[in-house]
Amino acid sequence: MTRRLETDPDEVEHDLVCLVLTVVELVRQLMERQALRRVDDGSLREEQIEAVGPALMRLDQAMTGLRERFGITEAELNPVGTVLPER
Repeated sequence: MTRRLETDPDEVEHDLVCLVLTVVELVRQLMERQALRRVDDGSLREEQIEAVGPALMRLDQAMTGLRERFGITEAELNPVGTVLPER
């Protein structure tokens, strides 16, 4: 007897978007930490420092918009607890 996987297409889309946004959120956090580290150690030029803030804010706004569009909470993007340790 062959068993079939029963899935709800809406739930599959939600789960896939959750997975993708979780990866994007992890990358965003890594980028933010890297930028802060480089600001602290002086390895960024002034114009780079001025560009980093707005770029990270736009990414955060885009993430918020996508979460709202697909009905995903911030907690769903971090299902196993804090992925990155606090600084």
